[in-house]
Amino acid sequence: MLCPRCKHNGSKVIDSRPADEGRAIRRRRECEECQYRFTTFERIEKTPLLIIKRNGNREEFNREKLLNGIVRSSEKRPISLEEMEKIVNIIEHDIHQYGENEVSSSLIGEMVMDHLAKIDDVAYIRFASVYRQFTDRAMFIKELEKMSTDKDGEKK
Repeated sequence: MLCPRCKHNGSKVIDSRPADEGRAIRRRRECEECQYRFTTFERIEKTPLLIIKRNGNREEFNREKLLNGIVRSSEKRPISLEEMEKIVNIIEHDIHQYGENEVSSSLIGEMVMDHLAKIDDVAYIRFASVYRQFTDRAMFIKELEKMSTDKDGEKK
């Protein structure tokens, strides 16, 4: 570590402690040459997660944008903000677990729909209608019929 005062490339760590709610380590250092004391912070380097849109454009993952889409589809529904944030947290965690720097928006959309389908049919249909770009009544009916069919292919 270069000393900020004399630019000597050697220092010893005097004290280390967690910082930024455990996301960094604060280190007090002392230059071996001039004994100047200074502080450094060590953080994990995160590469940005990019979302590949339908048109091929890429944009950085934005959890607020994802939450806003879920909130819109859940308006006037009995879904708490905590439940919506939990969905976003799970999805964000899952996409980071893929270990890829780029993820398709279609994968994220499917993940949202899977979660919404488990907690509220209306919120699911609202989200699906925008995500799947329903253009007519037939598309809505087809999606509703799909929802009413259980995993065995039998009507509920």
